[in-house]
Amino acid sequence: MDHFAYKEGVLHAEDIPLPRIAQEVGTPVYVYSRATLERHARVFSDALANVPDKLIAFAVKANPNLAVLKVLQRQGFGADCVSVGEMRRALAAGMAPAKIVFSGVGKTRAELAAALEAGIGQFNIESEEEGLELAEIAAGMGLEARCALRINPDVDAGTHDKISTGKADNKFGVPIASAGQIFGRLAGMEGILMRGVAVHIGSQLAELAPLERAFAKLGELVTALRGAGHTITHVDLGGGLGVPYRAGEELPSPAEYGAMVAAVTKDWGVSLIFEPGRVIAGNAGVLLTRVIRVKRGIKDPFVIVDAAMNDLARPALYGAYHDFVAVAPRGSDMRANIVGPICETGDTFAMGRLTDRLEADDLAVFRTAGAYGATMASSYNSRGFVAEVLVDGDRYAVVADRIEAGAIMDAERVPEWLA
Repeated sequence: MDHFAYKEGVLHAEDIPLPRIAQEVGTPVYVYSRATLERHARVFSDALANVPDKLIAFAVKANPNLAVLKVLQRQGFGADCVSVGEMRRALAAGMAPAKIVFSGVGKTRAELAAALEAGIGQFNIESEEEGLELAEIAAGMGLEARCALRINPDVDAGTHDKISTGKADNKFGVPIASAGQIFGRLAGMEGILMRGVAVHIGSQLAELAPLERAFAKLGELVTALRGAGHTITHVDLGGGLGVPYRAGEELPSPAEYGAMVAAVTKDWGVSLIFEPGRVIAGNAGVLLTRVIRVKRGIKDPFVIVDAAMNDLARPALYGAYHDFVAVAPRGSDMRANIVGPICETGDTFAMGRLTDRLEADDLAVFRTAGAYGATMASSYNSRGFVAEVLVDGDRYAVVADRIEAGAIMDAERVPEWLA
């Protein structure tokens, strides 16, 4: 459920009509619903009621906007970060350092040192080499890094190849077959406390079976590590639960996920960490856009909108589907190609899509754009970055200013020897 609904024929975000935001802020613009974020946070937390000891760390990469993070911080969430920039955003939003997990396969020495200085709760180590480097840095600073070893369980998540992370040929984690030996070698290093293991097999998972297989493998590893004399107190189960992008699409619910987790982990005796992202933020946002013109096509007309692949990259990157609906439907429909203005054939959101009948200057939205939307934007074709808005009942605030192309150009320099 989300809080984007039609009232008197006009799409609203909570109690704000979207045409008002378009008029006052301009388009394209991302619009987030605080009520939806809070509801999804509560639903996910409630789903884990039978998990006694846990930390829910929002995957900042899904939506790093400070206002979004603040909403989730107030719901008791921590943060899963994959860069020092994301860590600083989490801290700026008020998230406790102890509730921050630092993941990612390519942490630099500077990032590791900054996270140590910040006193974050856990490093998810992606390789033996990273563990040795972190131990050296921490020991040199007189600190001890709390760590989990990320395992690659060789489980196919059944999702798009570009967002699958748990197969043997993916770059993440260490092979489960050698995890015991690597853990043992790192556990003896000064500067790090090896306290657990972590797994994350992919994003937008449409079924629970791959997760259950991965978790079962992790449970066997925990038993083996304890049998070898290691103390295991924490297990990070990652994220990946999918959300419906199409109306009527059925996916596993957080409640079903929580029941599976509780059953699989009931005898582990550990503190569990979860890293939800898309399932919290996805349906909490839309990308509001305006039709530039409708162009005659050979078969179907082209509806050209002012949002583009630099604003919402998922369709161009993954062939991803987003529902596309008129803000003020006329009651009739059309079959059309929905495209943006960028000089790339890839700047196509849908081909032959049955949608509301649209004309030039009409407003429309791409739904389920609250995760992996603004965060993946670029300035390709010398376009700027869109604004972001957070709605709270009958009020809203601009929570990220529109950055015009000229401001980006102002940060560039022509060297004196070319002037």
